[in-house]
Amino acid sequence: MYKIDSSETIVLLLPAHSRIFYPMISPLVIGIAGGTGSGKTTVTHKIVGHFDRSEVLVLRHDYYYRDLNSFGGRPAEKINFDHPDALETSLLIDHLTRLKQGKSIQQPQYDYTTYRRLPESILVHPCNVIIVEGILIFVEKALRDLMDIKLFVDTDADERLLRRLRRDLLERGRSIESVMEQYVSTVKPMHLEFVEPSKRWADIIIPEGGENEVAIDMVVTKIQELLRSVSLHA
Repeated sequence: MYKIDSSETIVLLLPAHSRIFYPMISPLVIGIAGGTGSGKTTVTHKIVGHFDRSEVLVLRHDYYYRDLNSFGGRPAEKINFDHPDALETSLLIDHLTRLKQGKSIQQPQYDYTTYRRLPESILVHPCNVIIVEGILIFVEKALRDLMDIKLFVDTDADERLLRRLRRDLLERGRSIESVMEQYVSTVKPMHLEFVEPSKRWADIIIPEGGENEVAIDMVVTKIQELLRSVSLHA
């Protein structure tokens, strides 16, 4: 595993026998994890931007949040949405398995303002590169095992909090009081219990998120090499 700083120095963290160096079977699955507000989506967008859009599929773990009705009538403010049990990870595992088999899926849609799944799903077809993004995607071993490259976006906690505030206030119509209450009661404790420890499963740790152009360029180069290797062995 490598930790890639924004300088040109690469720090070796673990022996280089990670699966990342072996030829992959198409499609190539990349997991991008990190705490809330760490910059996962920015890293995802910058990686996607180096490829033809038809070659890359992005699956967000957030799509697989359980509907509010599945929480036994509890109001949304009493639900820990940062715990792994709040997400239907088994469905994501099934969908990713099907995509790796070359099959299409019906991807769920989720409304963050009502905490409910939308009645309409989206037909999604497999691509050469599948990016799976989410704060908890390394927690479940069965999901990790479907990934060929695992990236962890590592960002300072204060910066992550500010980004979460901005997102929830501007994009999800939340009040600052509700955002701060959720952060203190569930976001921070769940980060310490689940997200931060899952960093040990990463092949590559990217500090500074989407601002780390050196790291992103190196990851893109590795993906391109693996895709070429698959093409040559096809």
